[in-house]
Parts: sequence; structure tokens; C-alpha cells
Amino acid sequence: MERKLRRPKTTEDALTFIHRVAEHNGWVVNPDNEFVADLAEGLAVNYNRYGYYLCPCRDGDGSRDLDRDIICPCDYNIPDQLEYGHCFCALFFSPQFAAREEEPGQIPERRPHS
Repeated sequence: MERKLRRPKTTEDALTFIHRVAEHNGWVVNPDNEFVADLAEGLAVNYNRYGYYLCPCRDGDGSRDLDRDIICPCDYNIPDQLEYGHCFCALFFSPQFAAREEEPGQIPERRPHS
């Protein structure tokens, strides 16, 4: 079976993805544009390496089945936003957290086998 070649993702593609995900879910993207650009670059690198937007803040296995829980937006995003106001890598904020204009802090890893 011939594998379909994908067009490599750029940082701009990842930024578009980030903003669409945030808009779709009612989240706020971290207002630090430089920080977000760095994460977008990591997402693009991971997409081009693995074929999916693997969270750039975590180590994946390179297997979609094993990494499913940390494909952006990860399975831990909503619990992290509910408890801390932002996700693990601080890419997405809850609207309430964003309105307080607080700096995101470090939060504990929820992934069981990290």
C-alpha cells in the first residue's frame, strides 16, 4: 500500500491550528506571542516528525496509539484549565484565568506514565 505524502506543516499552520482550537472550545490563547510562536514551532516539528500535533511540552513515544492522550489539545487540558486556569504548557487559558491577567504557573503532570 502506498503511503500518502503530506505537505509539511509550518509554524504558521500550527498557529492557525492553535487559534482554531481555542475558538472552537471557547478558550483563550496565551497572550505572549513569542511564547506561543515557540510552542507552534514545536507543534509543527512534531507534526512533521510523527504526523500529528504532539504536545511539545511532553515526550511522546512516536506511536499515535501510545501518544493519543497528548495530541494537542491533550486529554489533560480541560482538567488543568478547571483546576489551574491553563493547560500544562500554558498554551490555552480558560476565559476566567485570562480575564484575571495572571501569569501562568507550573502545574503538576497528570499523565500517568510521564
